[in-house]
Amino acid sequence: MESILGLLRVRVKRGINLAVRDVRSSDPYVVIRMGKQKLKTRVVKKDVNPHWNEDLTLSVADPNLPVKLIVYDHDLFTKDDKMGEAEFDIRPFIETLKMNLAGLPNGTVITRTQPSRQNCLSEDSCIVYSDGKVVQDLFLRLKNVECGELEIQLQWITLPSTRGF
Repeated sequence: MESILGLLRVRVKRGINLAVRDVRSSDPYVVIRMGKQKLKTRVVKKDVNPHWNEDLTLSVADPNLPVKLIVYDHDLFTKDDKMGEAEFDIRPFIETLKMNLAGLPNGTVITRTQPSRQNCLSEDSCIVYSDGKVVQDLFLRLKNVECGELEIQLQWITLPSTRGF
């Protein structure tokens, strides 16, 4: 087994204006993939603006791998419909973790990433020092779909047994 750097906690907060895939609504859930890992949220029934507020934790061995998110509409009798996808690079987040940030004032913005054609961001994403931790909030515009965004938050978990940076 590869030695891991640590754990990436992805808090899937909510979906915004997701696509309708059933008659008037959708039953969305999110699948997160990184390398061979695959995690998913619970299904939220009949809601195109769902609130999951679920923490999904990935073990990170290779920070160069992108994190991919796919939103699906749960169907009972047919294959689940795709409702869009997004991906993001964790390298800027990892680079920030390597800095010595102890003693920074709470709420300090360490770095900011702007939306571009090279990312799925729908608005500026800030990496912030908050309560002794580094966190990043992201609003991701879903691709290959007519509408929809996801709001997520990243947080790093260092394990005593990991190799670290």
